[in-house]
Amino acid sequence: MVAVVRALTVLLLGQVLLGGAAGLIPEIDRRKYSDSGRQTPERSNINFLKEFELRLLNMFGLKRRPTPSKSAVVPQYMLDLYYMHSENDEPNIRRPRSTMGKHVERAASRANTIRSFHHEEAFEALSSLKGKTTQQFFFNLTSVPIEELITAAELRIFRDQVLGEAGAGGFHRINIYEVFRPALASSKEPLTRLLDTRLVQDSHTRWESFDVGSAVARWARESQHNHGLLVEVLHPEESEGSEEDGTNRRRHVRVSRSLHADEDSWPQARPLLVTYSHDGQGSAVLHSNREKRQAQQVRQRPKQRRKHQRTNCRRHALYVDFSDVGWNEWIVAPPGYHAFYCHGECPFPLSDHLNSTNHAIVQTLVNSVNSNIPKACCVPTELSPISLLYLDEYEKVILKNYQDMVVEGCGCR
Repeated sequence: MVAVVRALTVLLLGQVLLGGAAGLIPEIDRRKYSDSGRQTPERSNINFLKEFELRLLNMFGLKRRPTPSKSAVVPQYMLDLYYMHSENDEPNIRRPRSTMGKHVERAASRANTIRSFHHEEAFEALSSLKGKTTQQFFFNLTSVPIEELITAAELRIFRDQVLGEAGAGGFHRINIYEVFRPALASSKEPLTRLLDTRLVQDSHTRWESFDVGSAVARWARESQHNHGLLVEVLHPEESEGSEEDGTNRRRHVRVSRSLHADEDSWPQARPLLVTYSHDGQGSAVLHSNREKRQAQQVRQRPKQRRKHQRTNCRRHALYVDFSDVGWNEWIVAPPGYHAFYCHGECPFPLSDHLNSTNHAIVQTLVNSVNSNIPKACCVPTELSPISLLYLDEYEKVILKNYQDMVVEGCGCR
């Protein structure tokens, strides 16, 4: 019974998202699946659904169904961004205040895809000298499609407040460099250029955002130039404080697992690279929620009260639950969404509330005198996007805006 429910849900999901299942499977494949002489009905249905699911995944930009491990980490920042810009008006969710820099926020407003990356810990190079700590990070960006244009990128670093009187009211400076050339045997220091800098107060616990967009955009175009980032934390003079105070100062910026004894908090506190990009399709994820609400206000129409009009073309409820097809394993949020669908008659004469085109009016008129000409069809006339937060095939967490996912209006066409 569960298999049947999942099969029906997949088919229905495809019809809603892509305008009908028939167009997804080529005619030769449909004959193959229906040929009972070659395959049993059960095997035929399984193959059909696998092919159907693959085409749906391709629509989402995925080559195969993600199977994230249990150790996969979803950064809290990505969840915050989802709830901040989600189309789903969930009343019990506190909308967090954005902590990205203003320069990043402006550039990110042109993006419809947000990706997060943790650094490759095997390639990190930590150096702790008197007065400063440096950490070199490498981020693997090969999973970013070549057609995506990166409009902004930020490096996020978490820091704890420094406890004790020695840390009260003090400051640290954090510098972020792009590594142009790694350190060679003949030189102790890599060749770098400064990307961003920040003077931070010891008494605060928070995430700091640094603009690294220029470097990351170049790496996406020319991956051979990706030698990573170097984070430099400059410590104030420690001679007046105790050795313990100096240790606290060095460790309060979370740049390396080895600097912190709290292993449990590291997955959510480790540095995070966030990229903002646009694939050339649809609207920006950061603007979609506002645009949807404005469009809904424009589309509001008076409810039709006469009983016979209940059979006319209109929008009907349809909720797609991702757990029914097992997609909740890789889709973090939402658990499902209201897709809706269009169904009903397009009777002659077509009324204004049926949102008909001139062609549909003419076609319906001709149908009234010639039944060989079909009536106009009840179809979606307005669609809106939704935002999905998910893990891809490489366990990278992505927030993406997908167009034409929700039926907002129906009409006769």
